[in-house]
Amino acid sequence: MSSYFQHRAAVARKRQLFRESLDRVPVAYTQASTDADAKILALSLAQLVAACADESVRPSDVLQAYGKRALSAHEATNCLADVFLDEATQRAVPTDRPLSGVPVGIKDCIDIEGHDTTLGFSANAGRPARSSAPIVRLLRDAGALVYVKTTLPTACLSFECSSDLFGATTNPYNPAFSPGASTGGGAALLAWQGSMVEVGTDIGGSTRYPAAYCGLYSVKGTLGRFPTTGCASCTPGLEAVPTVTSPLARTLDDLQEFWRRVVEMKPWEYDHTCAPIPWRTVDYVASDKKLRFGVIADDGIIPPTPAARRALQEVVSALGKQGHEVIPFVPPSPLEGLKIGYQLMFSDGAASILEPRRLGEWISPALLTVRFMLRLPLWLKRLNATLLRWFSRPWGRNEAWASLLEIFHPRTALEERRLIVERDAYRAAWHEAWHTQGLDLLLTVPHALPAISKDPKASDKATLVSANYAFLYNVLDCTAGVMPVTYVDRDRDSFEPGYRNSPAYLHMNDIARAVHDLYDADAMHGMPVGIQVIGGRFQEEHVIAGMKLVEHALWAGGKGFVPRRFSTPSEG
Repeated sequence: MSSYFQHRAAVARKRQLFRESLDRVPVAYTQASTDADAKILALSLAQLVAACADESVRPSDVLQAYGKRALSAHEATNCLADVFLDEATQRAVPTDRPLSGVPVGIKDCIDIEGHDTTLGFSANAGRPARSSAPIVRLLRDAGALVYVKTTLPTACLSFECSSDLFGATTNPYNPAFSPGASTGGGAALLAWQGSMVEVGTDIGGSTRYPAAYCGLYSVKGTLGRFPTTGCASCTPGLEAVPTVTSPLARTLDDLQEFWRRVVEMKPWEYDHTCAPIPWRTVDYVASDKKLRFGVIADDGIIPPTPAARRALQEVVSALGKQGHEVIPFVPPSPLEGLKIGYQLMFSDGAASILEPRRLGEWISPALLTVRFMLRLPLWLKRLNATLLRWFSRPWGRNEAWASLLEIFHPRTALEERRLIVERDAYRAAWHEAWHTQGLDLLLTVPHALPAISKDPKASDKATLVSANYAFLYNVLDCTAGVMPVTYVDRDRDSFEPGYRNSPAYLHMNDIARAVHDLYDADAMHGMPVGIQVIGGRFQEEHVIAGMKLVEHALWAGGKGFVPRRFSTPSEG
């Protein structure tokens, strides 16, 4: 019981301290945006750095313009976990560095000296980090402005972005929906233009879902390309399926510039886990090279819903019109890869993920369901899987779900090592299939849904199994980028009448049916829809170049993505 009262007291104290930090914000940040602010907000990352270098723009002016937007973003979406504009103002910012004046939001789980790193747990509140993560030190050395930390859900593994410490963060495009997974606060801030770049973390799509759901761009690199030390993982000590620190940006040009400038800062001199690989410029648009794209339109577990399917089809069509070859990719079974990945992620029975949780602390129902399933006796899960196979009709429709259920159990150290051997064999088979089929890049959806309700019941219904299209590339540790393509259109993307009586629906497994039951083109109308662009390991430059090629092809066909600009009622 004492744990419960400790939790309530820590939450109250954390929220009070946050309110006080907002009260300390200088009056200038609470005033309406000016024409000078608008001019700063209109600059690209490269233009902003150049303007700071020639002193036509001061970093303090940038901080004021973006600080105002950050406060407006928080008012609209509840996206900030910590605000330290005064601290950023007092810090000397060099104007001749690669990221001078670039405003960067930092996810709560990344250490900044003097500030909490909570992962949404009250037990971690009031324990400020003693030193900053290497990526934070690198950013500050490069001249970036670090002034806010952004919200995440308790324990991170969640499609909604909610916790007792911070409350619920909503999607800027529609407050009924989640901003998407654990970097949701940073995505909401970024979509509102309260920052130019967000640095988040990704273990199963946690930067890619927010990018897809908020109309942004992100590239999850291979472990070792981007600094990760000092970025707390929800699965501490897990190396078999790594958590990777990754940036998001509002434009693809800004994302490319940020990636390049961080790598040119030699992150391996800041973080011992970084590989000393210099930036290698790739430009498929300028070279006019014709690429061979593979496509996974359906991974055999959860078919994409209509809006997600249409976005992928539009990209395939646009690339084909530009002379690129687009073929169906036949990979090793995605189901087998996911079975390996989920067993490795939860090999400890989710003990490390939930260890900091106090009595009464809110946690995503989807994660509680995972814990419940892990605790069930293995014989009972195997019996349930057998019954699913025997009694599901049409015959065989629940094979994927049954095969996942019967292996979802804590593992011994010996079993975990055997799984790592299986993972490496799976990676080798994927590599062989990729090269045998002659792919340059791969296209697929980020998730079967274009959006997920902020109601936790929705993510519980979808389950963490629906992370399939993103999590697979964490298991493979390859480069994976997400970019927006279009918006949900109720007239084009609704289910056909009688869909739930159609053979396609009736042949789906139970998880796929649950995901499709959450789809509502009318409610989701106007939400962004994205795709994934996948490359090999350490191919960040190639994936970004491929994303630029896709963007070029879409614009050439008159279908380029235009993000929405958000404003408060007072801003008009």
